[in-house]
Amino acid sequence: MSSLLSGDKPLYSQIMDILRDRIMSGEYKADQQLPTEVELAKQFNVSRITSKRALIELEREGWIYRRRGRGSFVKNQGESRNSAVGRQPAIPAGKIISMIIPYEAPNNMVGYFTGISAYLEQKGYYLSIHNSDWSSEQERKLLQSLPRRGTSGIILYPVSTERNLDVVYALYTNDFPIVTIDQYYGSLSMGSVVSDNFNGCYMAASKLIEMGHKRIAFLSTIDIQYRSTVRDRFFGYSKALHDKGILLDSDLIFSPTSMEAESSAAERQISYKNILARMLELEVTAVQAEHDIVAYDLIKAAVELGIKIPDQLSVVGFDNNQDYALHAEVPLTTIEQDCLEIGRRAAIMIVSQLESGIRQQERVNVPVTWIMRESAGPRPKANLGT
Repeated sequence: MSSLLSGDKPLYSQIMDILRDRIMSGEYKADQQLPTEVELAKQFNVSRITSKRALIELEREGWIYRRRGRGSFVKNQGESRNSAVGRQPAIPAGKIISMIIPYEAPNNMVGYFTGISAYLEQKGYYLSIHNSDWSSEQERKLLQSLPRRGTSGIILYPVSTERNLDVVYALYTNDFPIVTIDQYYGSLSMGSVVSDNFNGCYMAASKLIEMGHKRIAFLSTIDIQYRSTVRDRFFGYSKALHDKGILLDSDLIFSPTSMEAESSAAERQISYKNILARMLELEVTAVQAEHDIVAYDLIKAAVELGIKIPDQLSVVGFDNNQDYALHAEVPLTTIEQDCLEIGRRAAIMIVSQLESGIRQQERVNVPVTWIMRESAGPRPKANLGT
């Protein structure tokens, strides 16, 4: 972490404080361009998501303005702010959209933020971002409190589609604008925008079958029913096997839920090595992973065990998370999500309900793309373990 940042206060908030102080001291003058998201991320040694959020919140408070394609600039504080130092300007009623996310990290989140914020800015709305930190309890508190704090609509990236259904349902039935991304609640006909997870994994399994693989494992670190994304990916994988005349073997479905709670990378690697040993026994020749991070860790464990990727074992991920897909021991074959489009479509849904009063009920499946890299190849002539 940069020496400029310290303490328990959220990193984005600390960056805001520093930039705000520089504006108030005159170091950054009216209409001067601020460092970009990338430059701020490098300067403060944080993720791009963190630097982007700092800029979004500074804009919401009225300290800066942003020009699409050009960057962020300092507002003339004499014109745009109350003369009392540090007092925030009023935000027009009905113009705040809140996004609840389960984690902050570079990769797909940047795409979501960019897609959402670009459309909201175009329509004159402000975006606030709130992190549930994979806590269903924290997510619940945010769902209950944000509408009382002036939020006009919520874009929710759920921790799980098994949790907080009652609160989500209450908002939905009371016609409060709420849309989910990444996941959907199967029992509610509410607006959601997700990747085409079913067809993505149907495509991945079909590609592996075309390469000659028949013993294809499905690997997830959570129970399949816990999130709609994982469930749909599993169903797509299963349907592809069925359509190609391959029986679905429950022994090839790996869902070691204990891995989520493990605290160290070393412990996770032990788990992956144990899974690989079992796969060897079952003559698995290809693995379809829940997402790229799982695939990344599996490949790392395989390489440490001397298993050649893809000569002995093919591995396919999901997301095209380039922090992992391009930096794996063997570049990862994967399914790419269009997170920018997911964010844009979610923003359109929220604004549409706010401006038309019509409750959103559509579930949008955004197409995905097969990305072929080096981790997938033809079925080996001899099965693993023989």
